[in-house]
Amino acid sequence: MPNPTFDWHSPADVVAPLLLGAVLRHGPVAIRITEVEAYLGEADPASHAAKGPTPRCRTMFGPPGHLYVYASYGIHRAGNVVCSPAGTASAVLLRSGEVVDGYDATRTRRGPTCPDAGLARGPGNLGKALGLDLHLDGATIALAAPGEVASGSTTTCLPAPSGDGAPTAFVLSLPGSPVPYQTGPRVGITKNAEAPLRFWIPGDPTVSRRR
Repeated sequence: MPNPTFDWHSPADVVAPLLLGAVLRHGPVAIRITEVEAYLGEADPASHAAKGPTPRCRTMFGPPGHLYVYASYGIHRAGNVVCSPAGTASAVLLRSGEVVDGYDATRTRRGPTCPDAGLARGPGNLGKALGLDLHLDGATIALAAPGEVASGSTTTCLPAPSGDGAPTAFVLSLPGSPVPYQTGPRVGITKNAEAPLRFWIPGDPTVSRRR
């Protein structure tokens, strides 16, 4: 059974550690999440939503259970799981993961020389491995039914929390129980930089190295 404490409507710093060890699938590729960062909306100076709704971050203010995709440095595509009630703008950045299915498709996207552990290490690389692009901003993330792994079209999915009937583009399979994790400062930001809102699976080779 998935962790019963998981609730899309919880704030990002509660949802973030519960996503560790979960498997997110998009098409042929599935990635086990090993590192995330929480962003707490208008209360968090580092969040895209710190100054309120803008065209770029409007998905963060929408209902939970959707993917917020944005362009990083103009070239990378980073994915975030939107959580908390609509209007709160809370989201979890997917920082790193392990490719557990769709290896050939991932290699095509990431090239032949990248080490296996680095295929989805870092938000931009994870986004490329998973095939993220801006047209997927706002896509629904469906939860796999209890006991199922996100294996593609045959997976039974629970209703999206928003009930908006949007097409399911991503399927999330939660671990049966929370995995051990560590916390620390987020990476690559200057505002609210020391807040311990990065969560990762200790010792996992896919986790990014903080400079």
